[in-house]
Amino acid sequence: MKNSIQITLIVAATAIIIALMGIYVYNQQMPSSNTVSVTGESSINAVPDLVTVYFSVETEAKTSQESKDKNSEIVDKLTNNLIQWGFEKKDIVTENYNIYPDYSWVNNQQVLKGYKTVHSIKVELSADKTEKIGNVIDAGADAGALISYINFELSPMKQSEYKAQALENAGRDAKTKAAAIAKGLGKNVGSIVSITDSSFDYYPWRLYSSAEAGAGKLDSTGIESAKTAITNIQPGEKEITARISVVYKLK
Repeated sequence: MKNSIQITLIVAATAIIIALMGIYVYNQQMPSSNTVSVTGESSINAVPDLVTVYFSVETEAKTSQESKDKNSEIVDKLTNNLIQWGFEKKDIVTENYNIYPDYSWVNNQQVLKGYKTVHSIKVELSADKTEKIGNVIDAGADAGALISYINFELSPMKQSEYKAQALENAGRDAKTKAAAIAKGLGKNVGSIVSITDSSFDYYPWRLYSSAEAGAGKLDSTGIESAKTAITNIQPGEKEITARISVVYKLK
């Protein structure tokens, strides 16, 4: 009986200790009610430093090897054409490459037609050289490639630069808001409890899309459509945004 009571007391004491530890951890992790939560926002103007032309080289054949070989011929010709226009191989980047079986339905049965190879390629050039886009389009047309779209973009280095600037400004905005709220409540801003949901919104700026233009293959119609879309276009400032959520202690 005595042993049973001792065991019960030990279990009860252990449960109390665990509960107290849980409350302590919860209080450490959860912000006190004496806090303020704010969202810092920032909008900055970014100037794109790249103009990028995206091609899709698509070929079909009875065998995968034949489809692959036909695709390689077009890509090689496109590459050689671009090199002749003064581009370097580093300016020509493979985005995606895929070979897959191509089926059709005949009398409710799936029938293998052959194989399709799709090679997605992008050609990058400095945004201050938009006059060369026409040469890139001509290189694709001569090779038999398909044009997908043309963008103004930020290089990875510029993305990092603008992201750091935008998030820094968003942090200042959050601190300013928190200070204003605290002052209105007769308090001061204390230490940071948490920072969450940081985001940086950047999307390439579309100059031309074959889907929107109703063109794809670089025949005479597609060439003129693409060239018209980029005529006299120069990179201008575009707005990008950043947001962060910050919880501050009040004192």
